[in-house]
This record gives sequence, structure tokens and C-alpha cells, in this order.
Amino acid sequence: MNTKEQKLQAFGRLLNIMDELRIKCPWDRKQTNESLRANTIEETYELCEAIIKNDQSGIKKELGDVLLHVIFYAKIAQDNEQFDIADVCNALCEKLIYRHPHVFGDEQAETAGQVMQNWEQLKLKEKGGNKTILEGVPASLPSLVKAYRIQDKARNAGFDWEAKEDVWAKVKEELRELEAEIATMNPEKMEAEFGDLFFSLINAARLYKIKPDNALERTNQKFIYRFNYMEQKANEQGISLKDMTLDEMEKLWQEAKNG
Repeated sequence: MNTKEQKLQAFGRLLNIMDELRIKCPWDRKQTNESLRANTIEETYELCEAIIKNDQSGIKKELGDVLLHVIFYAKIAQDNEQFDIADVCNALCEKLIYRHPHVFGDEQAETAGQVMQNWEQLKLKEKGGNKTILEGVPASLPSLVKAYRIQDKARNAGFDWEAKEDVWAKVKEELRELEAEIATMNPEKMEAEFGDLFFSLINAARLYKIKPDNALERTNQKFIYRFNYMEQKANEQGISLKDMTLDEMEKLWQEAKNG
């Protein structure tokens, strides 16, 4: 592992490269916050994918891409005489110190849950901070992640099930309500009840320490593997999946599951 001096040297090298790129590269020179935004989202998702796969080489690469964007945004701000990377780092340091009084102050927090409760209360007290508990949930988050964050923040405020097992009664209730609306075939009400069912399932995931986004992505990857297996085996037989019966496809699907 690198020493702290080597890490600082590497960071300084990165800053120097970014400075040179903004001067000498036509593409880098013309970039703005707006032009980088879509790429930033893409790089973040690529990092998440590498994390899901536990691909350490991929994580290192994607962390570099995300770090590049952090440096890039700070450089753009510096060029516009707004702030620079040192301001970003110092602001982050001050926030971390303020929100960890159990480390840097006299507060006591023996569990991760106590830390999170203190964190939310401190955010409400910050100048320019959140005015309400749920204000800290970004509106632009994907719906699945947003639901989890909403529920997590509500928990930190003390609004939660007394026993996690109680959530299953709510899941079953929402499923019954969805089934009732499906019987009426009212599209708006069916969609609303689907949303309620999803929300309750995400709540169950949170209570049982399951990250629903990770769980769903693992299932996505599992489905992709099994479906690709079916397609490959069908191609080897000179048959298109569209021309196979459901029973034939089910046999290949079970092979993929057991393979």
C-alpha cells in the first residue's frame, strides 16, 4: 500500500494533469457542468456495477473515472473563480467533523443506529441544511433507491415498525388491495396499488438489512445469464427461441439454473 506522502503526491499529479488538459485539450477546455452531467451519472452506475460484481480491478478503474469528474467540476469552478478543490475538501472535512461529535467532540454513540440518528438531527441544525427530515432525499434519485432512503430517514426520526416481522402483514395487505384493483381493471388504481406493494416490499428489505437495488440487480444478472444460456442452446440446435414451446424453454431454463 502507498504511504500518505505517496497518496498526496498522486493527488497532486492528478491536479497538475487536469490543469494541463484544461489548457491544451480542445475537448476538455470546452466542457461545462451541464455537458459532464450525463457522463457523471453513467460513470457512477458503472462503479455500482463493478461493486455488485465484486470486481476489484473494475472498482479501482471506475473510482478513478468518478474521481476525474470530481476534479473536473472543481476545476471548472476554479476557472470561473467560484471555488477550487481545496474548498471542496475543506468543506467536506468540516462537515465530517461536525457530524461526528462522538469522534471529534464529547457526544456518545455506541451503535451505528445512534450515529445515524445524531447525523439526521445535526443536518437539521446546520446553516443552509435540510429544513425537514425528508428534504435530504434527492428528488432525482431512482425510485427504488429513493423509497429506501425515504424509509431510512423516517426510521432515524423514530417512525418505524416496533418489530420487523410486522411488516409482512402490511405487504400482504397491499397485495390484497392490488388484487382487488386488478379485478376491476382500473389502470390508475392498479398502478397506485402496485406502487404501494413495491414500497412495502422495499420497507421489508430495509428491515431485514437487504439493499433492494442490489438484490434486484443480482436477479437481473441471473436472469440475463439464464436467458442467454437458453438462447445459446437453442442456436446450437438450429432453433429460434420464438419457435420453441414453453416446455422446451423451461427445460433449458432449468439446465441454466442447475448449471
